[in-house]
Amino acid sequence: MISMGKIKRDPNSVELAEKIIEQYQPKSVEDMQNALKEIFGPMFESMLKGEMNHHLGYEPNDKNQKDTTNRRNGYGKKTLKTTAGEVDIAVPRDRDGSYEPQLIPKRKKDVSAIEDKVISMYAKGMSQRDISSTIEDIYGFYVSHEMISDITDAVLPELEEWQSRPLSNCYVFLFVDYLFQVISRRYENSSIILTSNKTFSQWGEVLGDGIIATAILDRLLHHSRVFSIDGQSFRMKNKATE
Repeated sequence: MISMGKIKRDPNSVELAEKIIEQYQPKSVEDMQNALKEIFGPMFESMLKGEMNHHLGYEPNDKNQKDTTNRRNGYGKKTLKTTAGEVDIAVPRDRDGSYEPQLIPKRKKDVSAIEDKVISMYAKGMSQRDISSTIEDIYGFYVSHEMISDITDAVLPELEEWQSRPLSNCYVFLFVDYLFQVISRRYENSSIILTSNKTFSQWGEVLGDGIIATAILDRLLHHSRVFSIDGQSFRMKNKATE
């Protein structure tokens, strides 16, 4: 028997997680990680583009006269380390090499410390002021309000595109998928009492997918109490006396 205590979750975070599941239909931990990486990459790139807009003083395709001779000079590739795995992003470059990324400085690759804040911007109901506040929280007080505004302007189209994208027409209804989603949604949000006559090592065989079984057990056993009951079950004991 497994008993898991209830922990309050931010409703926006729960709604976002459900939206990711609905959009990407993950069927394994790897699928879920790939979905998160598809969120991280475009958002980091949008924020860096906003930095470049602020650095140069104009947006791409701006035909007006420029106050600088410096121009954009394509992109460089960078591999980031996130809790969902490695994510490749395109980092903007300028001709004179004066642009210094603030979000992800040169030679820095680990962005796990700001993942939660980045993901939170995808939550439904976040106003432009909320998004700007989150960006300011990510960057800290060492950047100007004008720079925060430029980054926000670059981020908004990415958020709007993601939130308005059509859902997949292909839905696979499998018991294991439903079980994984139910456990994931209730994880650290609601209590669960579950009994099983199978050992944990047998769950992969019973469910037919060792990866999903591991993911389910990982969530069930975290913050849980496990009670092992030895001996013959009451059902089998009563059957033997009939």
